[in-house]
Amino acid sequence: MIVEDENCGVGSGGGGRWLRGFGSLIRRKQVDSVHVRRHGQLARKLSAVDLVGIGVGATIGAGVYILIGTVAREQAGPALVISLLIAGIAAGLSAFCYAELACRCPSAGSAYHYTYICIGEGIAWLVGWSLILEYTIGASAVARGITPNLALFFGGEDNLPSFLARHTLPGLEIVVDPCAAALILLVTLLLCLGIKESSMAQSIVTTVNVCVMLFIILVGGYLGFKSGWVGYELSSGYFPYGVNGMFAGSAIVFFSYIGFDSVSSTAEEVKNPQRDLPIGISTALTICCVLYMLVAAVIVGLVPYYELNPDTPISSAFSSYGMQWAVYIITTGAVTALFASLLGSVLPQPRVFMAMARDGLLPHFFSDIHKGTQIPLKSTIVTGVFAATLAFFMDVSQLAGMVSVGTLLAFTTVAVSVLIIRYVPPDEVPIPSSLLTSADPLLRQSSGDIGEDGSVSPVDPASYCENSHLEALLGHPLIIKEVTKDEQNEKARRKLASWTIALLCIGILIVTSAASADWCPRILRLTLCGMGGILLLCSTIVLACVKQDDTRHSFGHSGGFACPFVPFLPAACILINTYLLIDLGVATWLRVSVWMLIGVLVYLFYGRTHSSLLHAIYVPSAYADEIHRSQASHLA
Repeated sequence: MIVEDENCGVGSGGGGRWLRGFGSLIRRKQVDSVHVRRHGQLARKLSAVDLVGIGVGATIGAGVYILIGTVAREQAGPALVISLLIAGIAAGLSAFCYAELACRCPSAGSAYHYTYICIGEGIAWLVGWSLILEYTIGASAVARGITPNLALFFGGEDNLPSFLARHTLPGLEIVVDPCAAALILLVTLLLCLGIKESSMAQSIVTTVNVCVMLFIILVGGYLGFKSGWVGYELSSGYFPYGVNGMFAGSAIVFFSYIGFDSVSSTAEEVKNPQRDLPIGISTALTICCVLYMLVAAVIVGLVPYYELNPDTPISSAFSSYGMQWAVYIITTGAVTALFASLLGSVLPQPRVFMAMARDGLLPHFFSDIHKGTQIPLKSTIVTGVFAATLAFFMDVSQLAGMVSVGTLLAFTTVAVSVLIIRYVPPDEVPIPSSLLTSADPLLRQSSGDIGEDGSVSPVDPASYCENSHLEALLGHPLIIKEVTKDEQNEKARRKLASWTIALLCIGILIVTSAASADWCPRILRLTLCGMGGILLLCSTIVLACVKQDDTRHSFGHSGGFACPFVPFLPAACILINTYLLIDLGVATWLRVSVWMLIGVLVYLFYGRTHSSLLHAIYVPSAYADEIHRSQASHLA
């Protein structure tokens, strides 16, 4: 079909009927270009150094000051260093996928934006809605975690000033946290000043945190060499919990690497996105991985893993060597790490709101850009106030597991998007139906019937979808061409690749579900794992043998980073993240399902009917440029 209304879906002929009701779920938007940038643009002020500061600050939270003690004691032992390396490599798989898509589609919205372009509006909405949940709860949880750390400088929470101390509302049993709310409002005010100002503050705070970690590494290393690294001289060896314990530790510490995706949310504000985004993402993740491993190597070497304090492992390790004063330096690092993580949580959220509002899925109020600072000011204020209110009234620690859903879902869809771009990139472009009416009369024949007076009748999607391919060709004589054998082969290749990618995802879902189903009989689990594994292996082999699409080189903004080892790297990324998603537990998924249900209702009653693609007409990519040129000539 040459021209296709979005209500026809991706089918052709009569097959589009059953898709008519679900057309909104699979409609895909175009990569930003000179033809579709009707909205205001954010200020391009960020360099690679700024991106590294944002990425490191958003990734290194206070977890490293606490998590290494718990994982070392209960899962990995001295092998914690290897657990961190494995988790860093796993996170690197997602980083490679993010780097390619950020270069090809350098606009605000991060994973939501990429999913909308490659997969479809329905999945993109769920990803965006999940990211909103992640950033809101993440910011509130981090802000609440700063209060007890700040209290250490005052000699305990009881000595905090009354306007910062936590209070229990009488009769409601609600513990309010004014300090947490004030910190989020402070960060919101900082973000309102502009992206360059907020990134500079992020870099300063992150530098302090990194300096504290270097202090731990250098001073701790000195103490270790002086004492002979007693933590490694154990009869239980380097793997006290075995290899399984090491991998179990990797699954836990993997979440310590979440945060580098904040870099991609600023893609529209980067001076040279094709060069700086891959540098920013890869450098930030590398720095975090190296720092994590060095700190862990020092701490588990200073003290036997079973003697580490699970709440304050680093401080207790230094205290055992008579350095109680180091607790103030380490607490400073924890506070700065939390503040940097808070900035990293609040920064992306208004940009996701703005991207969704630009596409019509949320009210246009959120897409307004301030002319002076060139940031989404209204979105920043609304999201900041909402997160501050949540942090003030609610203890969101029990909801912290929900934060992981948005990130892992985003990681998964980004990897799938890379496979789609490489093998079956979108070959049709949505254009407003009104655009066809302003083009050449011959072009207008594809969108309706021309009356005797030259007027164009509106397109009836239902009747239009029923037109055959031949009728569409006859209705547009300028683009009649013989379907060659090469075109037939290319169509068969795309169909094979599409089904293979779908079967790959199904195989991964079967394997991960069976592996996580402890309640299921062992025989059934092994059978399902075997079936899913065969499906996964065969699909990967087929994709490796199928030729990648030639148009992948020109899709989006060319000249940037390309993800290596396709399809193996994206497939491994999907497998890891899907397993972690399913393994989050029933309680987490029950809470998330409530939020998702609200999101589905919002989409059905608002987003679906206000989408910018509601009345879009889909035309072949090569033909879209001709339509835009015809419109330009008509206006001239």
